[in-house]
Amino acid sequence: MALKIGIVGLPNVGKSCLFNAITNATVSSENFPFCTIEPNSGIVAIPDSRLKVLSDISGSKKLLEATIEFVDIAGLVKGASKGEGLGNQFLSNIRESSAIAHVVRCFEDDNIIHVYDRVDPIDDIEIINSELLLSDLDMVQKLVSSLQKKIKAKQEDDIKCLAIFTKFEESLSNSIPLRKVELTEDQQDLIKGYHFLTSKKVVYIANVSEDNLGKPNDLVTKVQEYAKQSGDEVFVISVKLEEEVSALDAADQLEFLSQYGLNESGLGRLAKSCFKLLGLQTYLTTGEKETRAWTIPAECTAPQAAGVIHTDFEKGFIRANVVSYDDYVTCNGMVGAREKGLLRQEGKEYKMADGDVVEFLFNN
Repeated sequence: MALKIGIVGLPNVGKSCLFNAITNATVSSENFPFCTIEPNSGIVAIPDSRLKVLSDISGSKKLLEATIEFVDIAGLVKGASKGEGLGNQFLSNIRESSAIAHVVRCFEDDNIIHVYDRVDPIDDIEIINSELLLSDLDMVQKLVSSLQKKIKAKQEDDIKCLAIFTKFEESLSNSIPLRKVELTEDQQDLIKGYHFLTSKKVVYIANVSEDNLGKPNDLVTKVQEYAKQSGDEVFVISVKLEEEVSALDAADQLEFLSQYGLNESGLGRLAKSCFKLLGLQTYLTTGEKETRAWTIPAECTAPQAAGVIHTDFEKGFIRANVVSYDDYVTCNGMVGAREKGLLRQEGKEYKMADGDVVEFLFNN
């Protein structure tokens, strides 16, 4: 399944520097507002040390990690939904994202200007959240108006959608994001083709200075308390440090990170935060041709997981041969796991676990 994260924030909080670091791209990140004009997009591999181990056991020719697409849009300001700054023209570029990464400045530095000449992460957060909310409200009001004109046709789905969007309009008018509005499963299915910004889960990326990484920070604490109230995630990172790390070779990265008490790059940690936020996990396939990680929702059944590889796998699903990653490694492969009785034959009701090493059997 495609995992796409939209990066938002005020101008000059570290969005483009973060994008540079996690995609190892060269994106402008100058010290003035609206440096990012065109949206930047990059697909990056999610680090997973298990893949190399499995690849060595299987003698795989290729190794394919799961991926995340990051989209960096222009910094938003007050009034963006009404055309201020660069306006909300770029919000459409993140409407189809899986979640939103909201970069928040949590450091003091007189050499880096703030668009409002102060460092106040909660005020920054509320400016961006208000603009996302107003953009959704504008979209919902147009949908309500359109459906009211069509309602004379008495299409049952239109009537149901109108009721949902009217409920959305009331919530947004009261500054309640759509992710807090409860819908039935049928209602969710009915409007799944609509992409509302405030319906997406959010991870707040608290950008701190290198010197402050891993230390108490009152600004970060404020962000954590804010996120806790809304049920969102917080990820603390030094974007400047991650930019430095991204320029190093893989071997040198770990040595450099260890100086700051870290054993993993920001990308790896951010990927885990996104997975946790979205309730995702990975299963693994391995063989002579390739070793690969596949992204699936938690509680995903075996046939659904097979369908991520190809829809025919789900339609013709017979069973799944499953070994846990640890057992697979201990037994040096599927054959050894079978001999020791550690290979399980699972049917259609089996719920996949993170790190399952799987072979799917299906009818053509």
